[in-house]
Amino acid sequence: MKQANYLNNQFIIAMPNLTDPIFSHTVTYLCQHNKEGALGIVINRPTGMKLDEIFKQMDIQVTSLAATEAIVFAGGPVQQDRGFVLHTPAGNWNASMVISDNICLTTSRDVLEAIAVDQGPEQYLVALGYAGWGEGQLEKEIRENAWLNTPYEKQVLFDVPINQRWSAAADHIGIDINKLTAPAGHS
Repeated sequence: MKQANYLNNQFIIAMPNLTDPIFSHTVTYLCQHNKEGALGIVINRPTGMKLDEIFKQMDIQVTSLAATEAIVFAGGPVQQDRGFVLHTPAGNWNASMVISDNICLTTSRDVLEAIAVDQGPEQYLVALGYAGWGEGQLEKEIRENAWLNTPYEKQVLFDVPINQRWSAAADHIGIDINKLTAPAGHS
């Protein structure tokens, strides 16, 4: 029996020919990928909202000025009213999924409360919503040249300026994504 090649803890980078306005020029960090489908968080689509607005909506007391200024991302088109925190491991949060030795995804309020008072994870990215694919859907889109999958790179996830993440994720494997073109045709 052939072993499935799942893409957990990897990036998928939108190819230049992917024109869907939700995913054009995006980098998505895959948190879960298995035979049932995939779940990822888009890491380069700011909402225009700062974390301070989330703290106010959730009535969370804040002492960390840096946390109030953190950018909130549009993680994808599914459950856009729900928060997801990608972070380096730290703490014992109520609803966390360990993705790798270095990254967790948490959806519980307690991680936001800790971030608000500088007691949270060292590095984090807060997103509203996620990107989801049904069984076989992501694999089909990859075969159709919509996505380039690459290894995850911590610097791209947390440190690279947002507007450079799309090209930086591809640069990590030696590809200039801006020079890629769609196939000319099929014979």
